[in-house]
Amino acid sequence: MTAPRTDSQDSQTVTAVVVAAARAAASLVPSTSALVPGAPVSDPDTVPLPPSAALAVTAGLSGEVSGDVVLVVSGEVVDALQNSPVGQMDVSAALRPALEAAAASLGRVRVASEHTEEPVAALDGLRDKGMFVAVPLMADGEHQATFALQVTLPTAGREQRGSLELLRHVAMEVTVEIGRTRMTVQELLSLHPGEVVELDRAASAPADLLVNGTLIARGEVVVVDEDFGLRISEIVTDAAAAELGASA
Repeated sequence: MTAPRTDSQDSQTVTAVVVAAARAAASLVPSTSALVPGAPVSDPDTVPLPPSAALAVTAGLSGEVSGDVVLVVSGEVVDALQNSPVGQMDVSAALRPALEAAAASLGRVRVASEHTEEPVAALDGLRDKGMFVAVPLMADGEHQATFALQVTLPTAGREQRGSLELLRHVAMEVTVEIGRTRMTVQELLSLHPGEVVELDRAASAPADLLVNGTLIARGEVVVVDEDFGLRISEIVTDAAAAELGASA
């Protein structure tokens, strides 16, 4: 017989989850030095903020884990993004990869509705939704950013799959992705016509079919008349994709 979990065990689990997510996000937050997680804080009244905290990016999480995430960055990061040599960059869009990396560490979790807020207001919004854990992101011993996460862990035996009946006639954005790559600003500035950008996928590998950013199927890129198309070769085996495949 399995002993019931205690509040202390749940708190330790949430803290470990948040630290892992903060570590994943830290690698994609703009910084002159590598960022590493500091000591986590669960007391909302003592959440550490970087000395020059200027802006927070807030987003919702959904999927195997639900909740909300806040990433507070310094004025230096905001200025660098808004005065980028490739043009002004939206702060929330530029930091979305960091939030997505954090979400990926939690399992099949999606990031949505990211937007910017004043740091204190963003953290107060987390406080209103329940317990959260904040982790300072440090570089060379200096506090550069703060990652905070409020999560609701899945309950054992809880039905994860919602009914799709109400959504069958909802129009959704469908995209096909043949690969990705990551480049520094310096590499982007050095691009010129005729240059080849190598993607992280072999030429023979299948392309991904995504619905609202969620992987649903894979297949082969074909030409239909004068347009590109995708011949489906595999339906991803999660509950939603399986039902979509069955109905198709």
